[in-house]
Amino acid sequence: MKIAIMQPYFMPYIGYFQLINAVDKFVIYDNIEYSKKAWFNRNKFLMNGKEKLFTIPLKKDSDFLNVDKRFLSENSLKERKKIILQIQNSYKKAPFFKKIFSILENIFLKEESNLFDFIYNSVIELNKELNIKTEIIKSSNLNINHSLKNVEKVLEINKFFKAKVYINSIGGKVLYKKNVFEQKYINLFFLKTNIIEYKQFNNTFVPYLSIIDIMMFNSSEKINEMLNNFELL
Repeated sequence: MKIAIMQPYFMPYIGYFQLINAVDKFVIYDNIEYSKKAWFNRNKFLMNGKEKLFTIPLKKDSDFLNVDKRFLSENSLKERKKIILQIQNSYKKAPFFKKIFSILENIFLKEESNLFDFIYNSVIELNKELNIKTEIIKSSNLNINHSLKNVEKVLEINKFFKAKVYINSIGGKVLYKKNVFEQKYINLFFLKTNIIEYKQFNNTFVPYLSIIDIMMFNSSEKINEMLNNFELL
């Protein structure tokens, strides 16, 4: 059994989907504290040859609430319509615009107020388009000690699934040590996305954009190749 665990990010870059695709079960944290510094409700797409940051506005609330207790703001739909129009204008001449834009409209304009549910729906819909079959599981549905933090919680989730392999994003190298996992008979790997470049109109390539950009410029077959273009360290 191979598993991965991640925070819920909206329209993340391809490495997020490589991680989902690389495992048997993918646990997505819903009972984790929201952070303005994370990518819960923001990301980047290509506009006029440069990266453009967008943010889904949230209702003002405590900074210490979990992501499943945060909600989109009352004017969120208006802002999402503005963002989707920017995406339309930016990508209308992209080779796969017609197919992908309708999917994005359904995701961005979905009538949803809860932040986690909004993100969760986007992950499920994108997985369908990317032909990723991995089971997605909400962390709060697991019968574990949810008061645990950091590596202890990760180990507890691995124990719950009797996982033999745990794959983390490359950023986890500063947090997790292989010998700690080996003591629990778990093989720890870190997924490092290889360099991925493709034609973005006739512009100089802009890396690390949302999955939106990759889907607009690449066929399903090409994206499938990209999903496997990584190293496990």
